[in-house]
Amino acid sequence: MTKMISKVEGNVLVLEREFDAPKDLVFSAFSQSEHLEQWWGPRGWNLTVCNIDFRVDGIWHYCMKCVDEKQGDFFGFESWGKGVYKEIIQDEKIALIDYFSDSAGNEANGMPSTFVTLSFEENDGKTKLINRAEYTSQEALQTVLDMGMEQGTNETWDRLEEHLASIK
Repeated sequence: MTKMISKVEGNVLVLEREFDAPKDLVFSAFSQSEHLEQWWGPRGWNLTVCNIDFRVDGIWHYCMKCVDEKQGDFFGFESWGKGVYKEIIQDEKIALIDYFSDSAGNEANGMPSTFVTLSFEENDGKTKLINRAEYTSQEALQTVLDMGMEQGTNETWDRLEEHLASIK
């Protein structure tokens, strides 16, 4: 597995990783529900709801559920999220605002939202994914770091890598 590079710049978290797949395939993995359902979420979590309207101002509403009994109190827990797409450049870039939400798609009070920009850069058939996550404050960024967001993203990207290998 490729190592994820992580750096904090004020209220921005930048995560990078190279995948052994062309960028059109990696882009599709982020933009189509049939792909997202196979890999989105950390180990032991499944995407049980994945409603995606992939266009500018479209909404992606999803639910991750913990299906791993070894995760103790998290077992059976549901985590809902909502993304609102702000910019889409086919095979190059996806920008969205990511929110914690409830099952009806209402944004969760008191939880930080994130302006996420995903960039896809291909070189020799491999794709560098750059995830730039901007928060309203350093405190908001610290909140999600304290929730284990880096580990969760790394596990999620491990699952993405496995998914890409299975469909290449």
